[in-house]
Amino acid sequence: MRILVVEDSHKIAGSIKKGLEQESYAVDIAYDGQVGFELAASEEYDLIILDLMLPIMDGLVVCQKLREQRIHTPILILTAKGQTRDKVTGLDIGADDYLTKPFAFEELLARVRALSRRPKETVPSTLTVGNLSLNTITHQVHRGEKLIQLSAKEYALLEYLLRHTQQALSKDQIIAHVWDYDADVLPNTVEVYIGYLRNKIDKPFPNQPGLIQTVRGFGYKVGVAD
Repeated sequence: MRILVVEDSHKIAGSIKKGLEQESYAVDIAYDGQVGFELAASEEYDLIILDLMLPIMDGLVVCQKLREQRIHTPILILTAKGQTRDKVTGLDIGADDYLTKPFAFEELLARVRALSRRPKETVPSTLTVGNLSLNTITHQVHRGEKLIQLSAKEYALLEYLLRHTQQALSKDQIIAHVWDYDADVLPNTVEVYIGYLRNKIDKPFPNQPGLIQTVRGFGYKVGVAD
């Protein structure tokens, strides 16, 4: 999953980015509302964490403008303004959740997980295809009874594929959701990480169907072949 953090405090933004990256999320940061809006409007994000008290363009305006442009990326408002009217205003203009500073990172993470399951349809905390399962809370991946150890980026790639089971995903789509904006990623990088996943998920199980499939001329998908 790729997350945009719009927060003018470099310390807070850096802490959030570090914590989320440890949980295998790709994270971009914007330190003012204008840059945050431009990134959110031009890039594909799975979630936006948005402060209200921002320079140039405040968070409420950012949220409102995104919804006016029919950008429905889930938005978690993060702010020191904790009065009820501020929360109501934020939710009324299109935010999906609201967390008041100071906050425990564990709560922020729980809200991120909840919002990531919400957008189009209810997505369970355990994603499965065939006998492969990925738990988005514990980050454990199993094929059958075997626990599979993945790197943070391998996990992020597999989670994205599993959230779109049987859907062909292009390399550009994968890069947009698994790597952050500043990452120097080439299409070949996707091929390399797909190879890593196959070496851990498919090749050790020769008597079981391969789950990571190449869609010739387009990209990849995860699923049981027809």
